[in-house]
Amino acid sequence: MTMLSNPILGPSPKPAIVIAAGGAGSRIGGDKPLRLLASRTLLDHAINWARPQSDVLAIAVQSHLQVPGADLPVLLDSQAGLGPISALFSAFRFAADAGRSHVVMIGCDQPFLPPDLVARLSDVIGEHGAAMPTSGGQAQPLATLWRVDDAALADYIAAGRRSIWGFANALGAIAVEWPAPAGHDPFANINDPASLDQAQQQAEAGRE
Repeated sequence: MTMLSNPILGPSPKPAIVIAAGGAGSRIGGDKPLRLLASRTLLDHAINWARPQSDVLAIAVQSHLQVPGADLPVLLDSQAGLGPISALFSAFRFAADAGRSHVVMIGCDQPFLPPDLVARLSDVIGEHGAAMPTSGGQAQPLATLWRVDDAALADYIAAGRRSIWGFANALGAIAVEWPAPAGHDPFANINDPASLDQAQQQAEAGRE
């Protein structure tokens, strides 16, 4: 990862990473973080991706029961029923408490995220409020690097707004175009049994 340095302060710390795993997962039959892909849970795939990217990691959920036995800090939604924006609020608080000015929030159901995601987004965010990858014409708000701004997010939620993409837009996010090779979507997410089957095929193809 490319890090800015200061001759006095040294390298800039890496952004925190928070894995959002609090969705109901009703379309896949529940317990989405614990669904198996290539003999590992989706949550394990997310954690294994995140560990090389940062030394400050956590999981955001609605209940500890969603991630039994987790060996990372577990952040509980402060307000129920808000969707992923509540996990982002938890992520901002967690990053700030850890002394990090930036945080990446990913979904627990994105097993093929690029290994250079954090590095590339960190290189371009500059003074922007967020750096959001786009792939195949689709924005990826759940694979975005955010500049922590508790006050702005609290005001956004208090105004009754819930869209993470809308919040990124309000912050003046910069878009980062990502290639999507045929048959390999790096931002593929798993929402139902069909997409889990497709992910299994993608994983098997990647081992060939």
